[in-house]
Amino acid sequence: MEGYCRFEAGDGPRYGVVEGERVLQLTSAPGAGGTPMGAVHDLSAVRLLAPSEPTKIVCIGRNYREHAAELGNEPPKEPLIFLKPPSAVIGPEEAIVCPAISKRVDHEGELGIVIGQRCRRLKPQENPLDYVFGYTCVNDVTARDLQKADVQFTRGKGFDTFCPIGPVIVRGMDARDLAVETYVNGERRQAGRTSEMIFGLDAIIRFITDVMTLEPGDVIATGTPSGVGPLKPGDVVEVVVEGIGRLRNPVVAES
Repeated sequence: MEGYCRFEAGDGPRYGVVEGERVLQLTSAPGAGGTPMGAVHDLSAVRLLAPSEPTKIVCIGRNYREHAAELGNEPPKEPLIFLKPPSAVIGPEEAIVCPAISKRVDHEGELGIVIGQRCRRLKPQENPLDYVFGYTCVNDVTARDLQKADVQFTRGKGFDTFCPIGPVIVRGMDARDLAVETYVNGERRQAGRTSEMIFGLDAIIRFITDVMTLEPGDVIATGTPSGVGPLKPGDVVEVVVEGIGRLRNPVVAES
């Protein structure tokens, strides 16, 4: 397995491969055929960015039965999809900003699927997982009070900084049974496994591509386990997905 990243080392965003404590710079995005160009950076000397630049983030709502129950909802009969805008994306260590208009901002740790090939209306004989580039961590940050007030999800889910992604994209892994955890100030708030999803990874991709075209770099947030809860300025939230890593973000108030 390899960990692909985007990073800043003083000369603009670059793509790389994380190997231990070093980053091997690539000629271009890995999905565009980027290859190592010889430049090597110490991991501690670079700033990791969101590892993908999606045209859209497609999220799956209520994909864990216990999470649906904690929100007072019935489990959906088919995948419940909604969108986050690309402007919501931030990377590791970037701050989640709690908007002044909301009184309740929640964490939602999730496995993220990163698309590797353009796909639309997959045929029955096609394997949706063949279109996956790799997997990452996602925090589907939500202004819960606004989501409930609006009924639909766009405002509550769409604020700037409400979609942390990272720290890397891992390829070559079987993501059907991975631990997904969320920690706030070191305390574990969420714990589940991707095998507990109502709709599996292949079903999610197939359902989405019957609706819209997925482009390389697009991200699917696959749903969150139970245990979602509030964040406040001064908190540090971490989403941990087995085999991928730890996505860490501080929380601040809107200035």
